[in-house]
Amino acid sequence: MKIQTNKIYHHLNTDAKIVAEQGGTRSGKTYNILLWIIFHYCTQNTGKTITISRKTFPSLRATVMRDFLDILKKAELYQEANHNKSNSEYTLNGNLVEFISLDIPQKVRGRKRDLLFVNEANEITYEDWNQLIYRTKEKIILDYNPSDEYHFIYDKVITRDDCEYHITTYKDNPFLDKAIVDEIERLKETDETYWQIYGLGQRGVSKATIFQFSENKIPDAATLLGYGMDFGYTNDPTTLIGIWIDGYNLYAKEFLYRTMMTTTDINKFLNSLNIDRQMIWADSAEVRLIDELRRMGWNIRKSEKAINAGIDLLKRYKIHLHQDDKNAIQEFRSYKWKEDKTGKLTNEPQGGFDHIIDAVRYATYSTLSKPNFGKYVIR
Repeated sequence: MKIQTNKIYHHLNTDAKIVAEQGGTRSGKTYNILLWIIFHYCTQNTGKTITISRKTFPSLRATVMRDFLDILKKAELYQEANHNKSNSEYTLNGNLVEFISLDIPQKVRGRKRDLLFVNEANEITYEDWNQLIYRTKEKIILDYNPSDEYHFIYDKVITRDDCEYHITTYKDNPFLDKAIVDEIERLKETDETYWQIYGLGQRGVSKATIFQFSENKIPDAATLLGYGMDFGYTNDPTTLIGIWIDGYNLYAKEFLYRTMMTTTDINKFLNSLNIDRQMIWADSAEVRLIDELRRMGWNIRKSEKAINAGIDLLKRYKIHLHQDDKNAIQEFRSYKWKEDKTGKLTNEPQGGFDHIIDAVRYATYSTLSKPNFGKYVIR
């Protein structure tokens, strides 16, 4: 049958292992990738497994899954018998098309496929990416709006010699109504950042990004405020961060970012740092670990848990990270406010990749929010 496509469809006819489709809003990225999967890949193959994914299932279901089924219905290809709704799977020409979210580690690690399409790929972590690529035999397709100034996609994906990288905008989609084009171009006058990202398809700083920071060493004039510790084990790391203060400048130093650490391991590590009786503010959810470490002689206490209040306090200061602390830098770059179903920002931060940020918040809020702070702590 005859279908309407744009240049993105033809980008995918390549032997490259990875195709990265970066672009602004309404460039037709997702729709044309789905057209290619349905009318090219599934037509020319049978017995293949195709995984279509996004970070969370509600987002997956409301966007790319809905578009996939709509295309089939418009082309009169949809058959109820081929749609396993309980497993979010569809059988097309003997190929299994599965829809999975990536917010549960077991889903990422437990599946193998021939073709992978990651929608809004800048939502996923580097660990997600590694697990996905290890389990994909043939081709990986990524699409995303460049709403992150820094992301592993820019450093570790599009720089590969087996990746083809494309940037498209609304101007590459000849099927848009004029009213939509006018609305996008209005961003030139109303929102320079959104125009950069969603109009031109170029990297920019998203308004969802919570913190701005600089990369600087700790000056001699700064005073140690204390340490923050967040506990993890199998999937999440245990982290330790030191915080120094100088006026309205906070300096953070990453000391620990490691999984599979027992209480004994943590004790040995703290001994190696020689931090003596300095205050450690730790994850209040892990009362047993805190108690065990206190019995081992450490000056460790439960932190104040207030997330939003802690963020508000941190935003009153200029934050400085050490240039060698790659985990801290990546977390602060990636830490964003959640969006609701309409794309409006909420006042709830995205969780999951915030282990150092939590530790920073524990140390700062637990100390700086005290009414007598400064009388005895700061010189």
